[in-house]
Amino acid sequence: MKVHLMYPDRDFDLNQTLPPNAQELIDDLALTPLFDAMAQRDEFLFNSARTAILCGISDPGTIVYRQDVLKVFLRSPELAREMYELASETLEARRKNYLGIFTKNPSGVIYQSVRLLQLLMEALHKLRSIADQNRNRVESAGLTALFDMVQVELSDDYLERVRAHLKRFDIDNGMLLRVQLGPGNRGTHYTLVQDENRGPNWLGLVLGRRRGYTFHLSARDEAGHRVLAEMKDRGTNQAANALAQSADHILSFFHQLKAEVAFFVGCLNVSDGLVRIGAPTCFPTPLDARERHWYAQGIYDICLCLNTQQQVVGNDLSADGKDLWVVTGANQGGKSTFLRSVGITQLMMQSGMFVPARSLTANTVEAVFTHFRKEEDAEMNQGKFDEELSRMSHIVDQISPEALLLCNESFAATNEREGSEVARQIIEALVEHSVQVVFVTHLYAFAGKLYGEQREDTLFLRAMRTEEGKRTFRIEPGRPLSTSFGRDLYEEVFEQATTAALEGKQG
Repeated sequence: MKVHLMYPDRDFDLNQTLPPNAQELIDDLALTPLFDAMAQRDEFLFNSARTAILCGISDPGTIVYRQDVLKVFLRSPELAREMYELASETLEARRKNYLGIFTKNPSGVIYQSVRLLQLLMEALHKLRSIADQNRNRVESAGLTALFDMVQVELSDDYLERVRAHLKRFDIDNGMLLRVQLGPGNRGTHYTLVQDENRGPNWLGLVLGRRRGYTFHLSARDEAGHRVLAEMKDRGTNQAANALAQSADHILSFFHQLKAEVAFFVGCLNVSDGLVRIGAPTCFPTPLDARERHWYAQGIYDICLCLNTQQQVVGNDLSADGKDLWVVTGANQGGKSTFLRSVGITQLMMQSGMFVPARSLTANTVEAVFTHFRKEEDAEMNQGKFDEELSRMSHIVDQISPEALLLCNESFAATNEREGSEVARQIIEALVEHSVQVVFVTHLYAFAGKLYGEQREDTLFLRAMRTEEGKRTFRIEPGRPLSTSFGRDLYEEVFEQATTAALEGKQG
């Protein structure tokens, strides 16, 4: 029995190793609000969201496969929540009542396994009912395959036969073993067999339907009881293994069902939050990583939106055939927010989610990396510029062609000439090796030189503001300006000086 809602041909591994740069992505892109919104204080949902988003997929077909499942759940959210609750309640009941299932005593294993399987049969019956009620309403390949499998493998006849078999394993009133005599009259080939003549309280024996010999052990015969127990364990060992494996197989199915449905329940949770805010979402069209196509309308930072609980400014973007995006403009004009929106949207798309935009068509990437400015090293083990170079070296060791690198004010810890030259050499080398780069910078020498080369593979964007200097928080195509920040510096320096002088006179 396979779930296969996340992949068409394999299971989703909730415990897979996160990318080496997972914590950098969480910190730089400020992803925690998204995980929290998906989890709604459910730790399992939080882990599912984090794993699915950070361990994204680059195959467009698999992304669309997940999207189709999510679209069904968005239309019928009660379906996803019912499946998640069924799996959770089943596993919780097992945890509370059957902690000792895998004991060394075969008779104990049979006793516990039978009762666990009876509980699991009830859960499978409920799942069959869910499949029966919803099979004709689903249009995704993933849910169709799951419900078809459930209906075929868990038919009424099958479930009834399993219940009947489990009743025959009631060993409270004894059991019938078949044993052969081997060399030295030692017992061999111990086998647990079905006693067709046994009725309640061994009525068959009482009525004499079967001839046999009976012996009784004294209550003080410890050796005799021990030998009899060993004979009983030998006879039941094979049956105990089969029952335990059956229970484990069904439990694994419910574990997998919970793990995969959890991702979609998380998507429903964050969708509900965005609907309350009035923030738009859409299902993106994913393209092959080599196509270099990015077209978005109204893309915004979903984590900022969730934090502020209000709509935020979105941006339109057209970047066909562009390997390098260079973003310049005024301080606090929305450049970093735009950069985060690109990274988060890429991760969400490649997890199979909807994205924070009115529309999006974009190529996938093999991995996402970030290189953002950090605070000064408090322990002073290395200078800030050395630290930036060290982090970039670590990224270069891990990055591969068709990856995406997001840089926020990289190499600004040194003078502009040196920082620009370092940035130019590193970024050009990465682009030459088919790495897609989005570079937010104040280094005019770097941005201006690239703009002067009129490279066809480079897109120049700028944070806009009005003639009066008011920020619009819009990022639009525009050439780098060497005077972008003169007014900001003038107002910051001279307004502070004027204020200080006035306060001095008043004092």
